[in-house]
Amino acid sequence: MVQITVHLSGFTPRLLKPSEQGLLPSYGLGITNVVARASARADELTAEEYREGGRLLVAKVARLRPRWLAVVGVTAYRTAFDERRAQVGPQERMFGSTRVWVLPNPSGLNAHWTAGTMAEEFARLRVAAQARPGS
Repeated sequence: MVQITVHLSGFTPRLLKPSEQGLLPSYGLGITNVVARASARADELTAEEYREGGRLLVAKVARLRPRWLAVVGVTAYRTAFDERRAQVGPQERMFGSTRVWVLPNPSGLNAHWTAGTMAEEFARLRVAAQARPGS
């Protein structure tokens, strides 16, 4: 569902196949996981795995210096960065000069978010990311 949400939000001009993930940088996008280990469900991952993934992600952000970091999944963000009250949307926290936005997780377990409402949230990030810095 990630490809559908990214497309419906306007980040990509067409629906990409999973095998086309390598095209994302040409649209100014990059995707990585907070935790590298594959799991069927987020609750299979430990808090320490999230925290370690968060540390590695912060190091990657420091190296690449993107304008925005989007973390998919409010629970992943809360756990990885010890931000217990974080909600979906822009965060006050920054990593250096990188702004942070938490997006809903398009997992089928997150049923209260539809493809349409997720695309709206992703589009809010797209608009912010395309705005000129400082505006």
